[in-house]
Amino acid sequence: MINNSNGWKEFFSSRKNVIFTGIFIGISAAFLQKLGNPPNMGICVACMLRDTAGALGLHRAEVVQYIRPEISGFVLGSLIAALIFKEFKPRAGSAPLVRLVLGFWAMVGSLVFLGCPWRTLLRLAGGDGNALFGLVGLIVGIIIGIFFIKAGYNLGRNERTYPLVGWIMPVVMVVLLLLLIFRPQLPSGAVFFSRQGPGAQHAPIFIALLVALGIGFLAQRTRFCTVAAVRDVILIRDNYLITGVISLWLAAFISNLLLGQFHPGFTGQPIAHSSQLWNFGGMVLAGLAFTLAGGCPGRQLFLTGEGDADAAFFILGMMGGASFAHNFATASSSTGPSPWGPPAVIIGFIVCLIIGFSRSDLGRAKEGEKNE
Repeated sequence: MINNSNGWKEFFSSRKNVIFTGIFIGISAAFLQKLGNPPNMGICVACMLRDTAGALGLHRAEVVQYIRPEISGFVLGSLIAALIFKEFKPRAGSAPLVRLVLGFWAMVGSLVFLGCPWRTLLRLAGGDGNALFGLVGLIVGIIIGIFFIKAGYNLGRNERTYPLVGWIMPVVMVVLLLLLIFRPQLPSGAVFFSRQGPGAQHAPIFIALLVALGIGFLAQRTRFCTVAAVRDVILIRDNYLITGVISLWLAAFISNLLLGQFHPGFTGQPIAHSSQLWNFGGMVLAGLAFTLAGGCPGRQLFLTGEGDADAAFFILGMMGGASFAHNFATASSSTGPSPWGPPAVIIGFIVCLIIGFSRSDLGRAKEGEKNE
């Protein structure tokens, strides 16, 4: 074990390191795309969770079924960092069921837009103008979440729990890697792997895993989070995290230029659509859900590596949302939102507003008036 001295902490939590983390993610995403990951989706946590859910048979959309090793790498890289710096602290108890619901709707919104916050930036870095509407929607969703935070929104404190609880998600990630490597064929047909479409596009397993381990390690140390970056700038005027987010976009943009992967425009963009109202609306829902849950999907995965079981519930909710989105046809395609996508966004937005209202001083004040 490395001694967890103030010097090491300051090195890994410095502004230079969060900028380096953003650069590393941006370059990695561009090169993973070059090595086989889907275009403008070198790294997308929502899409990767969706593909993994499909591989496990949780949905049967044949073009998006693949166990993404990056997901395991993010968690295991964070776990390694947490163990080295003695920050592996199994904890739970902060409204886990609410977090599961928030994860569910965050995924529904993300799949109407077709991307998570990271992919929003990466789509822009690849020239996809449609992502501008998603980015604005994400910021609007975060601002709505900040309104509730200012009104006292809180999901309660989690508490230390049994060590076994903290090890569950890392063990699950190892099992997923084994399923990916050995590809057992069960009587049900699982594990499922796409033969065409985005699910059939992937970088070599061990390269993707190694890159993701590095991202998980760095992001755990810097607390890297796109949603928290925007929240902190607006709420407390802190620009520590946003420098890393800007670095991510710039690094991906420059890398795409050098690799010939920058194709500006609004039409013909890969795994994207031009229905701007629902590019915007999907990310408003996702941004609100991420803010109410305390972080973007990448940050939630990194927290599970630290032993946070509440973050694990959010991730499980996202996988459930991915399954729902494809089984009940709310996910968008390159032709645009499905007929059921917009109603799902509206319902999800209402649900998130109810959660924000009920868990803030606004809701508690109303409850107090009723009890008087």
